[in-house]
Amino acid sequence: MFLENYCRISDDKISFTRQQASDFAKQIADDFNPLHDINAKRFCVPGDLLFSLILERAGLHQEMSFRFSGMVTDATTLNIPTEINSTARITDDKQKEYLNMSVAGNHTKNSQSIEALTRAYVEFSGHTFPHILVDLMQKNKVMINPTRPMVMYESMSIKLDNLDFQDITLRLSSTTLAIEGKRGNACLSFDLVSQEKIIGHGKKFMLLSGLRDYCQETIDSIVTQYNHTKAQYIAQKN
Repeated sequence: MFLENYCRISDDKISFTRQQASDFAKQIADDFNPLHDINAKRFCVPGDLLFSLILERAGLHQEMSFRFSGMVTDATTLNIPTEINSTARITDDKQKEYLNMSVAGNHTKNSQSIEALTRAYVEFSGHTFPHILVDLMQKNKVMINPTRPMVMYESMSIKLDNLDFQDITLRLSSTTLAIEGKRGNACLSFDLVSQEKIIGHGKKFMLLSGLRDYCQETIDSIVTQYNHTKAQYIAQKN
């Protein structure tokens, strides 16, 4: 279980310290979203960590879709199933829902395939900002609020032709941004590639709030601060 350092499991209950969730974001996903900083006022556990735990516990299906419905914090204890037939909900002990999912097709619990897909997806997902979103915002002439940059993970889905792979990578295929007032819904479509052959497809949806007119100088400042935070973290670890 390569995720054992990033969660606490007790009697099939799963919880997270701020340090564990932040370490996963930075060490596994290369994601420096301020929402995952241990001192963040609106701290939340990365959605990619929940996705990874579900695959590790319940296995990989050919078709999987996930929709996030609540922010998990360090005060949340979750029930994550070890088997999913068609649909499932991730809830706490009070039955509050944080994520719901549906699955279809063949199923595997092959640890090598699951870890390969998990690491590939999380790496791709963690690089959404600034690598993908900045270009998307520039094309649509909008940007997020620089003083409160809110980018939230809404949902994702994958569909694989087969589960017979040992290594896999994700390749961005297209991006769109639907704008409604000050909110935007970004869709990142990607191909799943193994041995130079496309074996599946997927989509990731993200909500952007506080949109305003695009300003290159402001975006440059946001990216510079993001890269500075990342460089500081790496320097402290070395």
